[in-house]
Amino acid sequence: MAAVTKAMRIRNPALFICDIQEKFRPAIYEYQKLISTSEKLLKASSPLQIPVFVTTQNRARLGDTVSELKPYLTGPHVRADVDKTLFSMVTPEIRALLPETSPTASNDASSGNNTPLDVIIVGIETHICVTQTTLDLLALGHRVYVVADGVSSCNEGERGIALARLRDAGAIVTTSESLLFEILGDAKRGEFKAVSGLVKDTKEQTKGALDVFCKI
Repeated sequence: MAAVTKAMRIRNPALFICDIQEKFRPAIYEYQKLISTSEKLLKASSPLQIPVFVTTQNRARLGDTVSELKPYLTGPHVRADVDKTLFSMVTPEIRALLPETSPTASNDASSGNNTPLDVIIVGIETHICVTQTTLDLLALGHRVYVVADGVSSCNEGERGIALARLRDAGAIVTTSESLLFEILGDAKRGEFKAVSGLVKDTKEQTKGALDVFCKI
């Protein structure tokens, strides 16, 4: 069976929302643009039935997930909403929900519950929680797509260093729009109208996020 490689297309997507909380609004570089990208992906996750995993960091002190995202954190595709003290999202609660796999496991969708995930991650901070989550998922045999227009840090300069490290570690650094159309794969799919309409409706927000986050 084929090993999981970066060259393969997305087959088993999951969306990880990392610590996008209220108290971080004044501290994170271009936080509102990160929120807009995350909202777009969350809106698409429902028609595409992409499993969603959400974390907060010390919710009692740092606040709940931001209000813009809360309306989209319901439904059977939302698999976890976990508060944590670990920096990584791969907490015991979330790890228990992930497929058991290995770095050499097959990425064939017919292989059942052991199919590695194609984890799409947005959130903060790029060099801390996003990095540690990505490294843990890679070590477990999953692929990780770090959304360049959907991650940030307090210090702008941390982003580029972290993204370069994660790319070297085996993660795929890409954009939200590229991911959505890769998941769709075919304009004949029933979900195409909803997703393409969402992309059109968020065109200006996407451009704004790309302008600040993707000059790499």
